[in-house]
Amino acid sequence: MEKVLEVYKRPYDEKRPVVCMDESPKQLIGETKNPISAKPGNEEKYDYEYIRNGVCNIFMSNEPLAGKRFVKITERKTKQDWAIFLEEIANQYPDAEKITLVMDNLETHKPGSFYEVFPAVKAKGIWDRFEFIYTPKHGSWLNMAEIELNVLMKQCLAGRIPDLETVKVQTEAWQTSRNNKNAKINWQFTTEDARIKLRKLYPTFES
Repeated sequence: MEKVLEVYKRPYDEKRPVVCMDESPKQLIGETKNPISAKPGNEEKYDYEYIRNGVCNIFMSNEPLAGKRFVKITERKTKQDWAIFLEEIANQYPDAEKITLVMDNLETHKPGSFYEVFPAVKAKGIWDRFEFIYTPKHGSWLNMAEIELNVLMKQCLAGRIPDLETVKVQTEAWQTSRNNKNAKINWQFTTEDARIKLRKLYPTFES
């Protein structure tokens, strides 16, 4: 936890950007009937019946100090999908010396994922572009990409969406709008705060 918090204290450096990455499923829901139009100022009314059209995956990366985020929608959440997404993140920072990436320590987030998708030389080249910082178990709240995902869900994907293409169109519009606003995250929770508020998580010693 403290390692993550120390990373968040780093000043903005375009040569060594700090980027957060997370992922989340989104259920695709279709309607059995057309929604009933509502009066101005009210939401449309939907029938309680619906059709399950499967699940898609949302990859999110955001650079909190720069106010930038990058969203990608995929059909699945596999090692291959993650490796390709990280290649795309790396391509967004061609001049960076090293990209510090904060993410969850999932089984798919391993070096082997690159080697399953790319030739060995390319896989190592992509891996070397990053400095990986893993959030602790049960500490996903430390990942600022989770905050961005929550904003996306509330502002853009809260209602029923029937198919993958509609999710892609809506998230792309949201991404463009939010990037144009240069929306940043003002992270204020520090190591000192953790040692006070979360002191139960720290070991104690008897003299």
